Amino acid sequence: MAMDPITTWLDLMRHGEPEGGPKFRGSQDDPLSDTGWQQMRAAVAADDHWDVVLASPMLRCIRFAEEVAQQRGLPLQVEPRLREIGFGDWEGLTSEQILARDGDRLSRFWDNPVANTPPGAEALEAFQQRVLAGWQHWRTELVGQRALVVCHGGVIRMILADVLGIPLARSFAGLAVPYACRSQVRVDHTDTSCYQSLLRHG
Repeated sequence: MAMDPITTWLDLMRHGEPEGGPKFRGSQDDPLSDTGWQQMRAAVAADDHWDVVLASPMLRCIRFAEEVAQQRGLPLQVEPRLREIGFGDWEGLTSEQILARDGDRLSRFWDNPVANTPPGAEALEAFQQRVLAGWQHWRTELVGQRALVVCHGGVIRMILADVLGIPLARSFAGLAVPYACRSQVRVDHTDTSCYQSLLRHG
């Protein structure tokens, strides 16, 4: 007789605004601004229940994850595979600066990031493989638990594209992930497979 599935709940949360405001950061390790801290603190509630906090090691993620873990007495796991995509020569630049320098290369990236890797940047296929390897590891490691996952816009896009079956080439244009956005994924595990579903995004 088939047994009921075991359910894992994963709350994906993008970091808030970093110091310096909106720009292509990638591996540039800026901390949260005061506004960013306010955004993230406002995005969690006293009745949110988690068993563990999982985070990217970058300052704009890990500092808030540490705060939540300490305040709620939760274990904190740091996962380097959840770092943001490396944007190469575009890191530290705003969209306006990239447009002024590289013309329509930015719009081509948003339309199809697979075919239009920024100069010196991490290829999207490699980024996807890195993120999903980390995601699949923790999806299995945390079976039956509720986890807060503090990470980046690009990371969340890779995970949600996998959950929703969105083609990689459409993963950036098709998913808006604002600062402090939360997305809840439910994973039902059986003896032979697992099924992912998106319950909330926004």
